[in-house]
Amino acid sequence: MLTYYLELALRAMRSHRGLTALMLLSIAMGVAACMTTLTVFHVMSGDPIPHKSARLFNVQLDAESKRDWKPGDEPVLQVTRFDAEQLLRAKRGVHQVVMTGAFLAIDPAGSGDAAQPPFFTGARFTSADFFAMFETPFKFGAGWTAADDGAEARVTVISSELNDKLFGGADSRGKTLRLRDKDFTIVGVLKPWRPAPHFFDLTLGAYAKPADAYIPLSTSLGLRFGGAGNMSCWGDTNGQDPRALNTPCAWLQYWVQLDTPQQVADYRTYLTQYSDQQREAGRFERPPNPKLSSVMDWLNQRKVVPSDIRLQVWLAFGFLVVCLTNTVGLLLAKCLRRSGEIGVRRALGAPRRQIFLQFLVEAGTLGLVGGLLGLALTWVGLWVVRQNPSDYAQLAQLDWEMLATTLGVSLAASVMAGLLPAWRACQITPAIQLKTQ
Repeated sequence: MLTYYLELALRAMRSHRGLTALMLLSIAMGVAACMTTLTVFHVMSGDPIPHKSARLFNVQLDAESKRDWKPGDEPVLQVTRFDAEQLLRAKRGVHQVVMTGAFLAIDPAGSGDAAQPPFFTGARFTSADFFAMFETPFKFGAGWTAADDGAEARVTVISSELNDKLFGGADSRGKTLRLRDKDFTIVGVLKPWRPAPHFFDLTLGAYAKPADAYIPLSTSLGLRFGGAGNMSCWGDTNGQDPRALNTPCAWLQYWVQLDTPQQVADYRTYLTQYSDQQREAGRFERPPNPKLSSVMDWLNQRKVVPSDIRLQVWLAFGFLVVCLTNTVGLLLAKCLRRSGEIGVRRALGAPRRQIFLQFLVEAGTLGLVGGLLGLALTWVGLWVVRQNPSDYAQLAQLDWEMLATTLGVSLAASVMAGLLPAWRACQITPAIQLKTQ
């Protein structure tokens, strides 16, 4: 029976080509507008490390002065170098990492490729646990060790993109990468890796591209490589380097991995005790107010997804409703044109539920065809989004999940749009229709 209804649906689409084209265009435009904005929202609000995000925590310590302080104030977003080194040395988590971003000049001539001119690229100064904690995928080699951190070793891990640019994609382990005028030995090459959002350092942008070169933080401090991103200072720095050990400036991101609720509770207790100790030592002035935020909590707190993106999603769904309303009207018009055909079927014994089912199948067929057309328009819409210079624009790609959602939305929307016309069709009285033939 379903095959017969599909045949009737295709025959009806061919016999009313004008109405069919209008309905398909209406469904396709509504689906495309809806799925384009929903895909962008899906990319921007996704979990960047879904299997581990509940076990990774950003650490905040309330280290600022008591000037202008109010109870309940948010602690400073990053930690000082002194606190970072103390927490790192204590090793109370499964993994712990301290880091900051930077931009460095790369000298291709010193890296074995004299044909290219020097260029700037993003770098990350971090500690050894970075790669294990964030499970960065390696193409060649691995990260450095804690011993390399302690020895301020001149080792580096580079991105796949930088490896392609300088070494043609070959295994570059053991080769030299010259950063500024210093030579580093490559110990690892990452596979293409772009977590979105850029959760572990939002100060460089929520959707920033990951670094091309990773080197030990201790080495960068020894070489005075500086850094990039936000920095909060308070009190008198006495003209010191803001990145010096005892300067009251917060500029480092600190993350810890805690695998069980007990570990989380113990770490909160440890941070409170640490804050008390620093207060007694005269470094902290405010009451202890440490914060541990999981990845998704941290992204929500920092309002990573702009409010206008959420508004665009609602507007797109509103446009889809308008398109469906238009489709309902066209389906009703088509139904009325076929009153005679329906009357004959009813007179030959077709029950109302079969007429209802027939028109639902027709609406579903329209939805599938409109969904495929909407899918093509969605690809065009996402291509237009990718021409935007925003950091997130290049991430707007239609994955399998969103592709299936597109077809599902189209099918569900068209079936919903077909409910009223199908009900109207099964209410037609056969005797009246036969008298008018």
